[in-house]
Amino acid sequence: MNNDQKLPVYQLFIPPVNLKELRRDIWCNDPLPAKLTINRKKLDIDIVYRGSHIRGFQKKSYNVVFYKPNTFRNAKEVHLNAEYKDKSLLRNKLSLDFFTDIGTLSPKSQFVFLNLNGKDEGIYLELESVDEFYLKNRDLPKGSIFYAVDGDANFSLMSDLDKGIKKSLEMGYQKKCGSAKDELYLQELIIQINTISRADFEREIVNYVDVEKYLRWLAGVIFTQNYDGFVHNYALYRNGDTGLFEMIPWDYDATWGRDVNGKVMEEDYVGIEGFNTLTARILDVRAFRVRYQRLLKGILNTRFNVKHMKPIIQGMHDQISPYVSKDPYIKDNKKTFDNEPDFILKFIESRAKYIKGRLHKLD
Repeated sequence: MNNDQKLPVYQLFIPPVNLKELRRDIWCNDPLPAKLTINRKKLDIDIVYRGSHIRGFQKKSYNVVFYKPNTFRNAKEVHLNAEYKDKSLLRNKLSLDFFTDIGTLSPKSQFVFLNLNGKDEGIYLELESVDEFYLKNRDLPKGSIFYAVDGDANFSLMSDLDKGIKKSLEMGYQKKCGSAKDELYLQELIIQINTISRADFEREIVNYVDVEKYLRWLAGVIFTQNYDGFVHNYALYRNGDTGLFEMIPWDYDATWGRDVNGKVMEEDYVGIEGFNTLTARILDVRAFRVRYQRLLKGILNTRFNVKHMKPIIQGMHDQISPYVSKDPYIKDNKKTFDNEPDFILKFIESRAKYIKGRLHKLD
C-alpha cells in the first residue's frame, strides 16, 4: 500500500449479546459469530480476543476467522492488532517489513481503521496468519508450521518455565498445520540440536536446519532487539521439499528501543550472540559465526542505518498520522506519537554503533 492512500475502514459488528460474552471472560478462546464489512463487502466471521498479556488492555486485539465465505483474499483468518503499548504504532510492521527486506520469511501487514458497532476503535495493524495459506500465497512447498507459544520453545531439553527436564519435546509449540508425522520431525529436531557432538555439529545440523536462513532470522532479531524473539514470537516452518526447518518472526511490537510495556530498552540490552540453545550451538561453529558476522556487516551497510530507515519510518508515520485524532485510545497523546520516529532513529544509530563495536567477538 502506498503511504498516500487512505487506510481501509473495517466495520465490525458484534451482536451485543456476543460482545457482552467476549467481555465477560477475556481469556476465553471460543470464537463468537460477528460480521465484518470491508469495502462494502459483508463477511460472516468468527471472532475472539487474541494475545496473552495484551488481552487485559483497554484496546483489544482480535483474531478473525472467515466463515462465509470461508476464505477472503486468499486467507482463512487474519489478526487485528491494537499495538496498544507501542507509542508509535509502527514497531510491529516496521520489524516484519525489515525481516522481509533482509531476506527472511515474514508475515505481510497493513494498517486499517477499525469501527466496532458504529463506534471508532482506531488504528489497527492487520497481520497475515502464518498457516497453509501463507505458504500457498508465496508458492512455498507444503510443510508443517508450529507456533512458539511460550518460553519452552527454546530448542532445549530443559524447560524455561518449570526449570526441569521437559515432559515432552513439543512443549512450547502449538501445531498450526501439518500431520502427526510432522510432530515427530519436530521432536527429532530438538533431540538432534541437543545431542549431536560438538565435533559433528557443523556437518550434521544442516540436515535439520536451514542454517543460512536461521542466521538471517537471528540478524533480524538482533537488529530489532526483540528480547523475547529467541524463545517466543516466532513460527517454525518445515519445508516439505528440503526437509529443513526455517524461522518466521511474529509479534514484534516490543522492539526498536522499547519493551513490552513501552518503556525504554537501552541499545545494549541484547548482545549480538543472542540466546537459546540452537543459536549458541550454531555460533559455536566458526564457519557459521563468520558467515553471521558477514551478514551483520552487510545489513549494517545497506539496511540498518538512518539513511535507509528514515524514509520508511516517516512514510508509515505520515500514513497513519491523520487517523490519530480519531483513535479514542491515543488521540490525547499525539505529541508522543509524533516524537516516536526520532526516538526510533536515535535507537537505530546507537544500536548500530553497539553492534559494530562487538563484531570482533565473532572472529
